[in-house]
Amino acid sequence: MWGFVMILRAENLSKRYMRKSGQGNNFYAVKGADLTLESGTVTVVTGRSGSGKTTLLHLLAGLLTPTEGKVWLDDSDLYALDDAQLSRLRNARIGVIPQGRSCVDTLTVLENALLPGTMYGGQADPDAALVWLAALGIESLAAARPAELSGGELRRVAIARALHQNPDVLLADEPTGDLDDENTQRVLRLFRDQAKAHHKIVLLVSHDAEAAAYADRIYRMDGGILKSD
Repeated sequence: MWGFVMILRAENLSKRYMRKSGQGNNFYAVKGADLTLESGTVTVVTGRSGSGKTTLLHLLAGLLTPTEGKVWLDDSDLYALDDAQLSRLRNARIGVIPQGRSCVDTLTVLENALLPGTMYGGQADPDAALVWLAALGIESLAAARPAELSGGELRRVAIARALHQNPDVLLADEPTGDLDDENTQRVLRLFRDQAKAHHKIVLLVSHDAEAAAYADRIYRMDGGILKSD
């Protein structure tokens, strides 16, 4: 039984952009979001394209500085840290699975999966990385290069890389977008297992209706506003 609950918390989180021209100089990609994520839970954020879901994920991950508001991971105020401190915290505690292409073309699938663990003097553990590739059905591709892979295979490499990192927080942007039904279920089960069996904080940004079946809580983004669904 886990005695300690990790918390990722956003308070009045906003990201405002300036338009170069046209009506209205400002617009909010995210406006006034309050969100508390606890270890052991899976949270799903849904919404139309352009509603602010990806921006919210990047703010929570420490990848995009908010215009207003704060983000805490336990007692660490992410945006009070300097760049070096924030980079180290992300590498140690936050795993991000981006929506777009994220593999390094010059590295093999296995080398891509190992990459975060080798930063800051870390030691590569190929055997452990291969376990995650196998869990995602791509162990036979360990020596392949990204250019040889399909979109769904590339997505699973990104997921394996984040899982091998063993972070406290997993933030995934449309992780099943390029996957068939079988692999969608495989990936969603892995995320649920990370939350329930390994006490991780898991947040999925997803259009996939199947993701809701794995969620403890569901939110919806609409015009930059986060609402409990």
